[in-house]
Amino acid sequence: MNPAVDQFMIDGCGRCKLAATPACKVHLWPQELKLLRGLLIEAGLTEEIKWGFPTYTLNNKNLIMLATFKEFCSLEFFNGHLMKDPANVLEKPGENSQTGRRIKFKNPTEVTKRLKNIQAYIQESIHIQKTITKPAVKLHAAFELPEELLAKFKSDKVLENAFYSLTPGRQRAYCLFFSAAKQSQTRTSRIAKFEHQIKLGKGMND
Repeated sequence: MNPAVDQFMIDGCGRCKLAATPACKVHLWPQELKLLRGLLIEAGLTEEIKWGFPTYTLNNKNLIMLATFKEFCSLEFFNGHLMKDPANVLEKPGENSQTGRRIKFKNPTEVTKRLKNIQAYIQESIHIQKTITKPAVKLHAAFELPEELLAKFKSDKVLENAFYSLTPGRQRAYCLFFSAAKQSQTRTSRIAKFEHQIKLGKGMND
């Protein structure tokens, strides 16, 4: 078990002013997070903290994230679009999400009653990661990507896949905004500012 995730269970993701306070959303779901974390570790995945949240990887590939919200906590499957979903429980994180899917939980009973189902979904996600080949990434529209964004893609494949999964209009809006900055440092800062939003499958104004 990763000590950084132990700290997450105490302080939360640290992304808002409620971090490390009793009001942090992580304290709304202590039992659910403990149960789900146990299942992910039991599956043999590597436990890390990425984007402030517990993220579970296989061979350095992001597979599943534990996330907390005010209304629910969730398992976020990076390759969820390829899963069969026999129980019909996978949902898109956002209207325009292409690859990510989530399972929501609102009380511990939802976890305990569905343990075998959750384990099966985790194992399917692992199987997919082990067996699929990476699909060709295509740019939806003919517009130029700034060099700073291309450089970021080389070190962050999650961001790259998320960007190319956006609608053409969203891709174009981001590119125009990033490229409008005259200095490379400003373009890099703009990319960093919207990185999380892109990974959530959202446009600039969503």
